Amino acid sequence: MKSDLHTYREKRDFTKTGEPEGARRTHKGHAYLIQKHEARQLHYDFRLEHDGVLKSWAVPRGPSMDPGDKRLAVRTEDHPVEYGSFEGSIPKGQYGGGTVMLWDEGTWEPLGDPDEGFREGKLKFVIHGKRLHGGFALVRLRSDTGRKQGKENWLLIKEKDEFARPGEGGDLIESQLTSVHSGLEMDEIAEEQPEWHSNESVEANVKRLKKVKRASAARRAPRARSSSPRKAAKAAASAKKKRKRKSS
Repeated sequence: MKSDLHTYREKRDFTKTGEPEGARRTHKGHAYLIQKHEARQLHYDFRLEHDGVLKSWAVPRGPSMDPGDKRLAVRTEDHPVEYGSFEGSIPKGQYGGGTVMLWDEGTWEPLGDPDEGFREGKLKFVIHGKRLHGGFALVRLRSDTGRKQGKENWLLIKEKDEFARPGEGGDLIESQLTSVHSGLEMDEIAEEQPEWHSNESVEANVKRLKKVKRASAARRAPRARSSSPRKAAKAAASAKKKRKRKSS
């Protein structure tokens, strides 16, 4: 599976979107992440770092911890590794316009030769994430008419292990509704449109986004009636006088 960021850059206007332009990296890494993406249709972008880029699949129904679930995963263009730290809103009218949340992150461990797995269409690996754990497989559909249109349909399948949750396929995505970095929900990200600055550290970005969340929560909360220290002292003195009169 050849790595190429040309398609990624060709689809985006980096003067209008906060997404990183990025570059292919020369060192090897094994970053794993999932970005919840509310574009024209809600889906989950599943990404594995390999060969200096993020290999990417769009999973319409999201990941499942049930080995009985075979989730469709549509192969998309390679993304730069820097994209793994992107969270925010892509402007309307731009490719993929909508809200992006960092839903999970960690590392992945290939089982066997990953190049052969990509080439043969059967990649097995272990995920060490914050929400996903254990063995998974990506299997390319052999009778795939989408390949003729420049797309590949794969299946994302949970392996049977101690992390598997049979019969609980949709529980994970239904219960985990916040970003693993900022703690924001999708509507908060969309409302505030905070941009994830790729030239900043994760800690700096998280600190800024948490500040945005606190400010947003403060605006939504009903305003309590406040009193000045002088008024509070006067009220306390008045109450004390009343207690004395009653006791006398």
